[in-house]
Amino acid sequence: MSHDGIHLHGVHLPPERSVLDLAFVVGHGFTNHVRKPFVTRVLERFARHGGVVALDFRGHGRSHGRSSLGNDETHDLAAGVSLARALGYRRVVTVGFSMGASIALRHAALHAQRPDAVAAVSSPSRWWVRDTAAMRRVHWLLEQPHGRLAARALGVRLAPPWRTVPESPLEVVHRITPTPLLIVHGEDDHYFGPAHARALHRAAGGDAELWLEPRIRHAESAMTPALVDRIATWLDLRSSNPTASPDDEGLR
Repeated sequence: MSHDGIHLHGVHLPPERSVLDLAFVVGHGFTNHVRKPFVTRVLERFARHGGVVALDFRGHGRSHGRSSLGNDETHDLAAGVSLARALGYRRVVTVGFSMGASIALRHAALHAQRPDAVAAVSSPSRWWVRDTAAMRRVHWLLEQPHGRLAARALGVRLAPPWRTVPESPLEVVHRITPTPLLIVHGEDDHYFGPAHARALHRAAGGDAELWLEPRIRHAESAMTPALVDRIATWLDLRSSNPTASPDDEGLR
């Protein structure tokens, strides 16, 4: 259950070894859920490196409630972090994709119970992005009556529009320091261009790292096994040694 009383459903993939050392709390993108095949492939790949806790965000999959598009979902990610710690994991890191990436950034910046490291993959930097065809389709789903019905057909139950606009990832990302932060973005992302990642990296300051990946598009469906492995290795390294360099493990 989330901190504001929403019942959430998801999966826990135990680590291959019996030692509960590292847990990845994974946040999916808009319209996704943990049982979608390409999401499942990502979760199973992370499970090669540690335990995995992944919850369907509110209004998605089997979870209750209605989607607020990243505002209230910070409570859902916090519930995943709390669950991982309650299961006994010594280190807990978060990794989010697209909407889940914006949630991971806002959670790490705004919640008292921080992860030991965070990775944001394909994150928007700001709200109401309409400069790509893909995002114009998303806004049709969100803003038009027929679109909201279509969203329900896609398995997403939407909350009413925001009454108060929440702080965007760009406005809060600087608060994540000193928690290690990795920003990953595909150079061919057709939802949010690489400028979003560059803006987040500049605003983050500190020692946040930016990976711009050639020939990679958007979020979970674009992930290769090798890229998931690199992200997992970075999170493992930095959550155990926050001052480590990526070159220490040959990540780039």
